[in-house]
Amino acid sequence: MIDPVGLHFDSSAPSRVEQILSTNDFQNSNILIRSATAISRLKHLHLSKYNIHDLSLPIPEPGFVLVVDQTRGDASIQRGQASGATFQSMLQAALTEHPDKRILLRAHPETIAGHRPGHFGPADATGRVTLLSTPVSPHHLLAAAADVYTVTSQLGFEAILHGHRPRVFGQPFYAGWGLTRDEQPLPRRTRQLTPEQLFAAAMILGPLWYDPCRDRLCDLEDVIDQLEAETRAFREDRHGHVATGMRLWKRPRLQAFFGRTRALQFQDDPAQADTQAQATGRGLLIWAGKEPDGFHPTAPCLRVEDGFLRSRGLGAELVPPLSLVTDDLGIYYDPSRPSRLETLIAAPLPPGGAERAERLLTRLRAEGLSKYNLAAQPLPPLPTGHRILVPGQVEDDASIRKGAGPVRTNLDLLRATRKAHPQAVLIYKPHPDVVAGLRPGAIPATDLAGLADLVLPDADPVRLLAAVQEVWTMTSLLGFEALVRGVPVTCLGAPFYAGWGLTRDLGPVPDRRGQADLTRLAHAALIAYPRYWDPVSRRPCPPEVALDRLASGAIPHPGSLNRLVSRLQGRLAGFAHLWR
Repeated sequence: MIDPVGLHFDSSAPSRVEQILSTNDFQNSNILIRSATAISRLKHLHLSKYNIHDLSLPIPEPGFVLVVDQTRGDASIQRGQASGATFQSMLQAALTEHPDKRILLRAHPETIAGHRPGHFGPADATGRVTLLSTPVSPHHLLAAAADVYTVTSQLGFEAILHGHRPRVFGQPFYAGWGLTRDEQPLPRRTRQLTPEQLFAAAMILGPLWYDPCRDRLCDLEDVIDQLEAETRAFREDRHGHVATGMRLWKRPRLQAFFGRTRALQFQDDPAQADTQAQATGRGLLIWAGKEPDGFHPTAPCLRVEDGFLRSRGLGAELVPPLSLVTDDLGIYYDPSRPSRLETLIAAPLPPGGAERAERLLTRLRAEGLSKYNLAAQPLPPLPTGHRILVPGQVEDDASIRKGAGPVRTNLDLLRATRKAHPQAVLIYKPHPDVVAGLRPGAIPATDLAGLADLVLPDADPVRLLAAVQEVWTMTSLLGFEALVRGVPVTCLGAPFYAGWGLTRDLGPVPDRRGQADLTRLAHAALIAYPRYWDPVSRRPCPPEVALDRLASGAIPHPGSLNRLVSRLQGRLAGFAHLWR
């Protein structure tokens, strides 16, 4: 808040926010739509002033009266025409006005953390009064409360957003606009406003917002995106992890992704890692492809794998990822069991999710971004006719082992496609890791004769997708990238994007999958499922920042040691199990 008029928490004189609330006509429907969407997003994501609450904590039985404490000496109390005695008056009013209800005293987050004392303590918790001193989400509390009492706390503002008309004993910025029951009415505030109008002034029109990844001023929506990424990282990682199945070269990036709150502990043996996690109160991180058959961890477990917008360069060349997925149910490429990605695809979109996913899809198409974003050669002249792109895969890849049907090799995929389309123009694009000689899956030239009309190992997959009429694949991510660009896809396996009514499925797709549109699929796969990490600001980030980095190429490249090890492993590809 940069305010040339006054202070928004000082009711003795107007402030810029108060001027906006008093004079703005709020007839701009765009502002009010933005307000309504942002309010819904903040509630859905449990974003508040202090985002250190624990969503797993039990919620008190609904129906209580919430009495909000604040820290002693807070400037908003004195400047809001209140004092320490006001808090006792507020508690007595709550007891008197609700003689049959439980009273819940909510301690301030700084008091819970032991930094600053509040006005209530254990001595106040008598009879039907309870002191809540655990970091329960304020949104959980406000959704369960029958009434809310506050002095000047921002929680009173958030109570309005939850549909409450809180009882207010001071003079905070949100009092006096017909949305609160005011113990101390402010005569100069006479206007009747809606929650959306109040929010527009306090959160959109009044403040300046800063984007720490792009180092620039931004809109509120960008801040919500950023906080969504940062709070997800905090909530998943706050207790720390023991990581297993992680190769040495991956560990620095994994530490950056998952070790910001508490440093990762690495343990090679999965069973020992599980025991260590249990003993230390940590979670278990396991690279999905390294999970032993029949492994049943006792600690909370997240399986980790590369995301779908990964990098500018190959993982097999030791280029670290910008995105990783975490899955507490299974993993996206294994259709034999449910995954968190399946759950997200099947769920309704969150507030603002459809619009955000559509914007992301528009950028992907316009900027030609894909998983690896390699430098590629221009396309040669292509034969006329019905052109089908057949993407090759790494034949020992986990998605083939877990998700392929009877067709499990690149050669068999080409044969199946040619059999179904004897007159079509088949364009075969080998997988980049195979072309680099780092992974198995190469097809001898003699076997390609009569099957593929063109073999284009270095072609840009995005340009290829624009030049073909359909794609045939086992489980390749290129099938998903084809759907993003409106290209029909036939699946001979069961990739994560099959079985939702978007593909022609010839493989063993699980019956549990239902119907989903492309927007829901894209939101789940590109926004809700992965976690992104910005290599420039070195912090969690939303997918929009990752797209900026991929589009601009502003990504620090691996050092000379990584390149040396990558070249060495190419020469020793037969021993790839040592580094994968």
